[in-house]
Amino acid sequence: MSSLLSTHGLEAFYGDAQALFGIDFELAQGELVAIIGANGAGKSTFLKALTGLVKAPREAVRLRGEAIGGLPPGQIVRRGLALVPEGRRLFPSLSVEENLLMGATAGRGGPWSLKRLYQLFPILDEKRRQPGTALSGGQQQMVALGRALMSNPEVLLCDELSLGLAPIVIREIYRAMPAITAEGMTVVIVEQDVSLARQVSQRLYCLQEGRVSLHGASEAFTAEQISQAYFGI
Repeated sequence: MSSLLSTHGLEAFYGDAQALFGIDFELAQGELVAIIGANGAGKSTFLKALTGLVKAPREAVRLRGEAIGGLPPGQIVRRGLALVPEGRRLFPSLSVEENLLMGATAGRGGPWSLKRLYQLFPILDEKRRQPGTALSGGQQQMVALGRALMSNPEVLLCDELSLGLAPIVIREIYRAMPAITAEGMTVVIVEQDVSLARQVSQRLYCLQEGRVSLHGASEAFTAEQISQAYFGI
Protein backbone atom coordinates (compact mmCIF):
# COMPACT_ATOMS: atom_id res chain seq x y z
CA MET A 1 0.00 0.00 0.00
CA SER A 2 1.36 3.44 -0.96
CA SER A 3 0.97 5.60 2.13
CA LEU A 4 -0.38 9.12 2.11
CA LEU A 5 -0.06 9.35 5.89
CA SER A 6 1.86 6.99 8.15
CA THR A 7 3.30 6.67 11.63
CA HIS A 8 6.27 4.54 12.59
CA GLY A 9 6.82 3.55 16.21
CA LEU A 10 4.91 6.65 17.33
CA GLU A 11 5.17 7.38 21.04
CA ALA A 12 3.51 10.24 22.90
CA PHE A 13 3.67 11.54 26.45
CA TYR A 14 1.80 13.83 28.81
CA GLY A 15 4.64 14.94 31.02
CA ASP A 16 6.21 11.73 32.33
CA ALA A 17 3.13 9.63 31.56
CA GLN A 18 3.38 7.68 28.31
CA ALA A 19 0.11 7.60 26.32
CA LEU A 20 1.13 5.94 23.02
CA PHE A 21 3.49 3.00 22.64
CA GLY A 22 5.01 2.38 19.23
CA ILE A 23 1.99 3.01 16.99
CA ASP A 24 2.44 1.88 13.37
CA PHE A 25 -0.29 3.22 11.09
CA GLU A 26 -0.80 3.43 7.32
CA LEU A 27 -3.37 5.43 5.37
CA ALA A 28 -3.71 5.33 1.59
CA GLN A 29 -5.11 8.06 -0.65
CA GLY A 30 -8.92 7.99 -0.73
CA GLU A 31 -9.41 5.62 2.22
CA LEU A 32 -11.79 6.04 5.12
CA VAL A 33 -10.18 4.38 8.13
CA ALA A 34 -11.75 4.08 11.58
CA ILE A 35 -9.96 4.04 14.93
CA ILE A 36 -11.88 2.37 17.73
CA GLY A 37 -11.15 1.71 21.38
CA ALA A 38 -12.41 2.29 24.89
CA ASN A 39 -12.11 5.57 26.78
CA GLY A 40 -8.47 6.24 27.56
CA ALA A 41 -7.18 3.92 24.83
CA GLY A 42 -5.20 6.73 23.18
CA LYS A 43 -7.44 7.53 20.21
CA SER A 44 -7.63 11.29 20.70
CA THR A 45 -3.96 11.45 21.68
CA PHE A 46 -3.10 9.74 18.40
CA LEU A 47 -4.95 12.40 16.38
CA LYS A 48 -3.36 15.15 18.45
CA ALA A 49 0.09 13.69 17.78
CA LEU A 50 -0.64 13.69 14.04
CA THR A 51 -1.65 17.35 14.12
CA GLY A 52 1.05 18.75 16.40
CA LEU A 53 -1.16 19.26 19.44
CA VAL A 54 0.85 16.60 21.29
CA LYS A 55 4.61 16.43 20.73
CA ALA A 56 5.78 13.64 18.43
CA PRO A 57 9.24 12.71 17.11
CA ARG A 58 9.80 14.26 13.67
CA GLU A 59 10.43 10.95 11.86
CA ALA A 60 7.51 9.16 13.54
CA VAL A 61 4.84 10.92 11.42
CA ARG A 62 5.05 11.20 7.64
CA LEU A 63 2.77 12.85 5.10
CA ARG A 64 3.57 11.89 1.50
CA GLY A 65 6.94 10.75 2.76
CA GLU A 66 7.78 14.06 4.45
CA ALA A 67 8.58 13.87 8.16
CA ILE A 68 6.13 16.19 9.95
CA GLY A 69 6.13 14.90 13.54
CA GLY A 70 6.26 17.67 16.11
CA LEU A 71 5.76 20.55 13.68
CA PRO A 72 3.56 23.42 14.92
CA PRO A 73 -0.16 22.76 14.32
CA GLY A 74 -0.48 25.68 11.87
CA GLN A 75 2.27 24.25 9.67
CA ILE A 76 0.65 20.83 9.71
CA VAL A 77 -2.71 22.28 8.64
CA ARG A 78 -1.02 24.09 5.76
CA ARG A 79 0.56 20.80 4.70
CA GLY A 80 -2.87 19.20 4.44
CA LEU A 81 -4.05 17.69 7.76
CA ALA A 82 -7.21 19.07 9.39
CA LEU A 83 -8.76 17.99 12.69
CA VAL A 84 -12.41 18.04 13.71
CA PRO A 85 -11.77 18.05 17.46
CA GLU A 86 -13.72 16.23 20.11
CA GLY A 87 -16.16 18.68 21.67
CA ARG A 88 -16.25 20.82 18.49
CA ARG A 89 -14.28 23.77 19.98
CA LEU A 90 -16.12 26.53 18.14
CA PHE A 91 -15.21 30.17 18.72
CA PRO A 92 -18.09 31.49 20.88
CA SER A 93 -17.62 35.13 19.81
CA LEU A 94 -17.92 34.28 16.10
CA SER A 95 -20.94 33.59 13.92
CA VAL A 96 -21.43 30.31 12.11
CA GLU A 97 -20.01 31.79 8.91
CA GLU A 98 -17.07 33.38 10.70
CA ASN A 99 -16.26 30.03 12.35
CA LEU A 100 -16.32 28.38 8.93
CA LEU A 101 -14.08 31.03 7.42
CA MET A 102 -11.46 30.38 10.11
CA GLY A 103 -10.74 27.13 8.30
CA ALA A 104 -9.87 29.00 5.10
CA THR A 105 -7.00 30.85 6.79
CA ALA A 106 -4.76 27.86 5.96
CA GLY A 107 -4.64 29.30 2.44
CA ARG A 108 -4.97 25.97 0.63
CA GLY A 109 -6.89 25.80 -2.62
CA GLY A 110 -9.47 23.14 -3.33
CA PRO A 111 -13.12 22.34 -3.89
CA TRP A 112 -14.49 23.37 -0.49
CA SER A 113 -16.00 26.83 -0.16
CA LEU A 114 -18.85 28.43 1.77
CA LYS A 115 -21.17 27.77 -1.16
CA ARG A 116 -20.24 24.10 -1.27
CA LEU A 117 -20.63 23.69 2.49
CA TYR A 118 -24.04 25.35 2.48
CA GLN A 119 -25.10 22.89 -0.22
CA LEU A 120 -23.91 20.01 2.00
CA PHE A 121 -25.48 21.42 5.19
CA PRO A 122 -28.30 23.83 4.21
CA ILE A 123 -29.18 24.49 7.86
CA LEU A 124 -25.83 26.28 8.27
CA ASP A 125 -26.74 28.67 5.48
CA GLU A 126 -29.99 29.49 7.31
CA LYS A 127 -28.14 30.12 10.56
CA ARG A 128 -24.93 31.59 9.15
CA ARG A 129 -25.27 34.89 11.06
CA GLN A 130 -26.06 33.30 14.42
CA PRO A 131 -23.34 32.65 17.03
CA GLY A 132 -21.84 29.23 16.40
CA THR A 133 -22.38 28.14 20.00
CA ALA A 134 -26.09 29.07 19.86
CA LEU A 135 -26.79 26.11 17.58
CA SER A 136 -27.83 22.60 18.61
CA GLY A 137 -25.11 20.06 19.28
CA GLY A 138 -25.58 18.42 15.90
CA GLN A 139 -25.48 21.74 14.07
CA GLN A 140 -22.33 22.74 15.97
CA GLN A 141 -20.77 19.48 14.83
CA MET A 142 -21.61 20.40 11.24
CA VAL A 143 -19.86 23.74 11.76
CA ALA A 144 -16.77 22.03 13.19
CA LEU A 145 -16.71 19.60 10.26
CA GLY A 146 -17.24 22.44 7.78
CA ARG A 147 -14.48 24.52 9.34
CA ALA A 148 -12.03 21.67 8.81
CA LEU A 149 -13.19 21.14 5.23
CA MET A 150 -12.68 24.84 4.50
CA SER A 151 -8.94 24.27 4.88
CA ASN A 152 -9.21 21.89 1.89
CA PRO A 153 -7.11 19.20 3.55
CA GLU A 154 -5.69 16.08 2.00
CA VAL A 155 -6.55 14.18 5.18
CA LEU A 156 -9.58 14.91 7.36
CA LEU A 157 -9.27 13.67 10.96
CA CYS A 158 -12.57 13.37 12.85
CA ASP A 159 -12.55 12.85 16.61
CA GLU A 160 -15.80 11.40 17.97
CA LEU A 161 -18.27 12.97 15.53
CA SER A 162 -21.19 11.12 17.14
CA LEU A 163 -20.36 11.91 20.78
CA GLY A 164 -23.42 13.12 22.68
CA LEU A 165 -25.64 13.40 19.60
CA ALA A 166 -29.04 11.85 18.94
CA PRO A 167 -29.09 8.89 16.50
CA ILE A 168 -31.00 10.85 13.86
CA VAL A 169 -28.38 13.62 13.95
CA ILE A 170 -25.54 11.09 13.76
CA ARG A 171 -27.08 9.60 10.64
CA GLU A 172 -27.39 13.04 9.06
CA ILE A 173 -23.73 13.85 9.70
CA TYR A 174 -22.43 10.50 8.47
CA ARG A 175 -24.71 10.78 5.44
CA ALA A 176 -22.43 13.62 4.32
CA MET A 177 -19.35 11.36 4.22
CA PRO A 178 -19.87 10.03 0.66
CA ALA A 179 -20.02 13.60 -0.66
CA ILE A 180 -16.80 14.39 1.21
CA THR A 181 -14.88 11.32 0.06
CA ALA A 182 -16.20 11.72 -3.52
CA GLU A 183 -13.78 14.64 -3.90
CA GLY A 184 -10.87 12.27 -3.19
CA MET A 185 -10.69 13.25 0.46
CA THR A 186 -8.92 10.78 2.74
CA VAL A 187 -10.61 10.43 6.13
CA VAL A 188 -9.77 9.04 9.57
CA ILE A 189 -12.60 8.78 12.09
CA VAL A 190 -12.24 8.06 15.79
CA GLU A 191 -15.48 6.43 16.86
CA GLN A 192 -16.63 4.58 19.98
CA ASP A 193 -19.65 3.13 18.18
CA VAL A 194 -18.00 0.01 16.75
CA SER A 195 -20.94 -0.93 14.53
CA LEU A 196 -21.02 2.53 12.97
CA ALA A 197 -17.25 2.58 12.55
CA ARG A 198 -17.29 -0.75 10.71
CA GLN A 199 -20.19 0.34 8.55
CA VAL A 200 -18.56 3.51 7.18
CA SER A 201 -14.88 2.48 6.96
CA GLN A 202 -12.78 0.24 4.74
CA ARG A 203 -10.21 -0.57 7.42
CA LEU A 204 -10.01 -0.15 11.16
CA TYR A 205 -7.44 0.06 13.91
CA CYS A 206 -8.31 -0.80 17.50
CA LEU A 207 -6.27 0.81 20.26
CA GLN A 208 -5.96 -0.56 23.75
CA GLU A 209 -3.92 1.22 26.42
CA GLY A 210 -1.95 3.15 23.81
CA ARG A 211 -1.12 0.20 21.60
CA VAL A 212 -2.60 -1.22 18.40
CA SER A 213 -4.47 -4.36 19.43
CA LEU A 214 -6.11 -5.11 16.06
CA HIS A 215 -6.03 -3.77 12.53
CA GLY A 216 -7.27 -4.86 9.13
CA ALA A 217 -10.30 -4.78 6.85
CA SER A 218 -13.35 -3.55 8.76
CA GLU A 219 -15.52 -6.54 7.86
CA ALA A 220 -12.80 -9.13 8.41
CA PHE A 221 -13.24 -9.52 12.16
CA THR A 222 -15.80 -11.29 14.30
CA ALA A 223 -17.54 -9.54 17.16
CA GLU A 224 -15.51 -11.71 19.54
CA GLN A 225 -12.20 -10.62 17.99
CA ILE A 226 -13.16 -6.97 18.22
CA SER A 227 -14.37 -7.34 21.81
CA GLN A 228 -11.09 -8.97 22.81
CA ALA A 229 -9.06 -6.24 21.10
CA TYR A 230 -11.31 -3.50 22.54
CA PHE A 231 -11.45 -4.67 26.14
CA GLY A 232 -8.49 -7.06 26.35
CA ILE A 233 -10.65 -9.95 27.56
